Amino acid sequence: MALLVQKFGGSSVGCLERLKAVAERVRKTRHAGDDVVVVVSAMGKTTDELTRLACSISRHPPRRELDMLLASGEQVSIALLSMALQELGVAAVSMTGQQVGIVTEAAHGRARILNIRTERVRGALAEGAVVVVAGFQGTATSANGNLEITTLGRGGSDTSAVALAAALGAERCEIYTDVEGVLTTDPRIVPGAQLLEHISCDEMLELASLGAAVLHPRAVEIARNYGLPLVVRSSWSDHPGTCLTSNRRQRVAGVALELGKPVDALELVRHQGLVALSHVPDRPGVAAQLSEALSEAGINVDLIVQSLHEGASNDMAFTLERQDLERAQAVVSSLSGHLGGPQPFVVAAYSELAKLSLVGAGITGRPDVAASMFATLGQAGISLRMIATSEVKVSCVIEDNDAAQALDLLREGFELAPSQVHLEAIPCEDSTPAVRGVALDCGQAQASVHGVPDWPGAAAAVCRALSDDNISLDTIVQSERTRQTPLGAARDLAFTLPRQDLEQARQALAPLLQQWPGAELIPGGPIARVSAVGAGMPCTAGTAGRMFRALADAGINIAMIATSEIRISCVVAQDDGEAALRAIHRSFCLTG
Repeated sequence: MALLVQKFGGSSVGCLERLKAVAERVRKTRHAGDDVVVVVSAMGKTTDELTRLACSISRHPPRRELDMLLASGEQVSIALLSMALQELGVAAVSMTGQQVGIVTEAAHGRARILNIRTERVRGALAEGAVVVVAGFQGTATSANGNLEITTLGRGGSDTSAVALAAALGAERCEIYTDVEGVLTTDPRIVPGAQLLEHISCDEMLELASLGAAVLHPRAVEIARNYGLPLVVRSSWSDHPGTCLTSNRRQRVAGVALELGKPVDALELVRHQGLVALSHVPDRPGVAAQLSEALSEAGINVDLIVQSLHEGASNDMAFTLERQDLERAQAVVSSLSGHLGGPQPFVVAAYSELAKLSLVGAGITGRPDVAASMFATLGQAGISLRMIATSEVKVSCVIEDNDAAQALDLLREGFELAPSQVHLEAIPCEDSTPAVRGVALDCGQAQASVHGVPDWPGAAAAVCRALSDDNISLDTIVQSERTRQTPLGAARDLAFTLPRQDLEQARQALAPLLQQWPGAELIPGGPIARVSAVGAGMPCTAGTAGRMFRALADAGINIAMIATSEIRISCVVAQDDGEAALRAIHRSFCLTG
């Protein structure tokens, strides 16, 4: 007999007929001999309707009262589903987040789960009942010692289900939704999107954080960290769906379930080189031409960044193995003056560099990780030559002679054991596809801080100011060009962030920027971020060039580029977002 956790979202229980269909599916699972815990969301658009109701009373509803209101939606669902199961002859008992023992931090509207006291659930299962749990909610102890209802934020029912499965040591967690599983992209934009039978948790984390809405990143993070088999299936068919895989050993979740160490490995890759280009023409096709020329020369690049600079030109930089540096410099130099710009671009090469990376899960959603990394290095006087961030890794390029000291500082600062330190990049499997999926996020804003002093710790100070306000950055690009300010040489730091956080970011950075004469935050225009994700990228040369060529052939200009080992993100004009998604998806032959 296996223990299964099944989660059904709002559309799956959106009306009484659908709710009864869910009850019949659960009955079949129970009659097959498995113990079942069911986690459900509020019916249909109930949460949205309750939010609108609150906002009709108050422009800014108190978070505590909003949690009290929103938690009621799931309670309707669990009571009705329990009744429906009992009508089918299945013993069932409904439980709220408090009754099931979900304990969270005291943060209304976005609480993370600390632990789950599973005794009551286990007792009900031992008596042969199906336990129907209200997702999205838990309880916390306030500063004065009182119990408070909390909610986990959007996608919280996914998080509730996976956390319960981890705490109970379930055989697997099944997420039932209105699609057959994880698709290569959004089927509303690309009707021919293919269903993936398998995908790694790292790949899914990247896709989920970049706009793929089928799973919430926090749920995938828990599955990855606890080695929990996770399946995404359709509520309306018997298709097996998509299985998410993790190379972690199965372990039962305990205290600080969602607040454990976000970093579980540290990588150092030495003998790196960097080629920096400035005054690169800002027009479609330039990034593609540069990447294709390098690929034709047999040169494989690693990290790539590009940011739009003043004067309608771009700065671009990429890393590669030091032994290829001289050839790469010659290749790109031969293109200078032949790409249609008003002036030849400037090429500089740097050797004796190293790439240092923190590896974990949910890094983008925990801005203090990158901020702490940059601050630790800055306090030691170690300058950052390049920055690359993603949901599962944050990397920086530093001078090679600083590598040993930096490694020791980060290993100690993030409390990593010697076995968690890798002195070379973790290899991928050659059979892994370069690109598994493509995601589009139109909810981002682009901004840049002009005039960041070119000294160790300055970029860290920007990230720390935003981290302290819980603002997550992505697609971080440091300019190659410097400008002169009263404090000396300075660089621009460009990044993307959730659009709703832009004004908050302005306020968070104001005290810091006042200390730097000439520094200011400059917001960009409406953007879309399109990203390709695949664990096989490190083993597949030319992947970036192929993506850039697809955009160039569609006449789409790239404003920013940021990569990590398993993802490439391009910022384009918002109106070009869907066309960019279709072009990239088609380029990698992902359409069925």
